[in-house]
Amino acid sequence: MSPEAGAMQLVQEVKDMLEETPQLAAVLSLPPFEDFAGLMGALFTGLTGNAAIGEIARRAYQDNPALEPLTTYDVTETARRNFEPGGPPAVLLFARGLHAVTAHRVAHHLWTQGETTLALALKSTCGRALGTDIHPAAQIGAGLWLDHGLGVVIGETCVIEADVSIWHNVTLGSTLGEGGALRHPHIGQGAVIGAGATVLGHIHVGAGANIAAGAIVLADVPAQTLVTGHKAQARGAARISFAPKGTGA
Repeated sequence: MSPEAGAMQLVQEVKDMLEETPQLAAVLSLPPFEDFAGLMGALFTGLTGNAAIGEIARRAYQDNPALEPLTTYDVTETARRNFEPGGPPAVLLFARGLHAVTAHRVAHHLWTQGETTLALALKSTCGRALGTDIHPAAQIGAGLWLDHGLGVVIGETCVIEADVSIWHNVTLGSTLGEGGALRHPHIGQGAVIGAGATVLGHIHVGAGANIAAGAIVLADVPAQTLVTGHKAQARGAARISFAPKGTGA
């Protein structure tokens, strides 16, 4: 299925869900929509209670063709890795972590277009609604799964490769002793970061690595390695992967 067909299928699935549960649109404060860009605009209007933000999101998806396949992949992967019922349409409407990732994608689009003030305003407003703080300059690959999403902080120069999974209350920040263009972590493809973990400084977390819940990580983590503890130590091979089969992560 082409990305365009996948997006339109998702639009239809959301419409079907809204038709099956007549009160749902009112509960979500979701205005009418026709295409994928309109759906994203409606979603952000409902999430923030702000039609101007909804229009910014709609325009971003209309103007940047790359956003549509990115978001449909984010939705598909969140549905695959999550245990809740309802599949992709439920993820799009209800998953706070997916909403945070999508808000970042819109803010990042604005940032790369030179609309930095508007990008920061969107980050701030959506962050208040979603309980996250993701800098619009952060580079986030396809298929980021933020399970729950609450309390996630991602710094300005952070790079997150494809198919990473992150739980709630995770910080990807700086040490405050570093400046310049590289002061936040680089997270490799398919890495898994548990709840409450803190990863600080310009360090590299290798592909497929596992960072245990509550770990404090201040040094590089080799690929496919599990680290645990308040001064994170290697504890053998990584044990968990949510990456799609065949990605090598």
